Amino acid sequence: MKHGDRRYADPPFPRDLHGRDRPDPFFRALDRLADGLQPLLSALGGAKHPAGAEHSDGAGALGGGAVPMRVAAVGRPAEEVTALRLEPLDGRPVRPWQPGWHLDLVLPSGTVRQYSLCGDPADPAGYRIAVRRIPGGAGSGEVHALEPGAQVAVRGPRNAFPFARAERYVFIAGGIGITPILPMAKAAARRGAPYRLVVAGRSRAALPFLDELPRAPSGSVEVRTDDAGGVPDGAELLGAPPAGASVYCCGPPPLIEAVRAALPDAPPLPFHWERFSPPPVRGGAPFEVELARSGRVVAVPADRTALDAVRAVVPGAAFSCRQGFCGTCRVPLLEGRADHRDRPTGGAPGDRGTVALCVSRAAGGGRLVIDL
Repeated sequence: MKHGDRRYADPPFPRDLHGRDRPDPFFRALDRLADGLQPLLSALGGAKHPAGAEHSDGAGALGGGAVPMRVAAVGRPAEEVTALRLEPLDGRPVRPWQPGWHLDLVLPSGTVRQYSLCGDPADPAGYRIAVRRIPGGAGSGEVHALEPGAQVAVRGPRNAFPFARAERYVFIAGGIGITPILPMAKAAARRGAPYRLVVAGRSRAALPFLDELPRAPSGSVEVRTDDAGGVPDGAELLGAPPAGASVYCCGPPPLIEAVRAALPDAPPLPFHWERFSPPPVRGGAPFEVELARSGRVVAVPADRTALDAVRAVVPGAAFSCRQGFCGTCRVPLLEGRADHRDRPTGGAPGDRGTVALCVSRAAGGGRLVIDL
């Protein structure tokens, strides 16, 4: 998935493993530990990486956090979907991950995009991602052109769609939204937890991994396609989830909003979601961005992001997720007071000496002066 296309739960972290409505401390600590160790491990192994393995993401060299990999295999699990098997160039085991995690894929052009891991977390030899081609999308277009043997790099993986233990589950996936949901459903099936998995899309030919959907005695699977039964509404997708169920949903914004609207008021159910496109601007007010290097002042309308406005005059301004978690579009904030709306991976506050252009705005509709 394009986690590029990614993100967050209501609240931002699911209930802990004891069922309480608070972030699980074990997984929070584990994620922080893994993030801290990754640069050290990469640095220790840097001498074994081939020269020229690192790539630029438009904001400078990736540094020790990027791991050179090769495309070991390419699959076509559905119409306009390509699946990549990625393996480290040095043959070392990949960094461990859990269902819901994603990685930053650094393409040969230097473009960086986020995609959900959809393989087996128990596989130490490589990762699998799947990407739907987006018309006009530079990242997805480049992914679809990759062939076995191509060299890329990855950062992470990281956790921005946490999957926690619950009594039972409802999984809803729209199209390529199956990528983070599939490992979750398989984990629930292995554990024997009751689950209901609903996969929706235009047609069966457009839905990847239908042959991998878990068919366990504890769960049920439904495939809903527009060409067979019409477009289902949120209530049809959600069904009647029992008390104690956690709802996980991934797909386009209309699907997520439809499911959210269908959630019962009582009992309240934990709802965790990940989107595949930028969220609409809500509660926006017009403001200005001054580009310190040129002195140019860019007007940002109430219904547009600073990133959109800046890229209209600086087309090369770096970006990736457009949802406030990857940090690619973050730039130094020289003056002004920002309304920080980003939610970096893991939920930790970002560097407040910077601003994420894709979601953050000027507090009170003033002016932000940025180093660009």
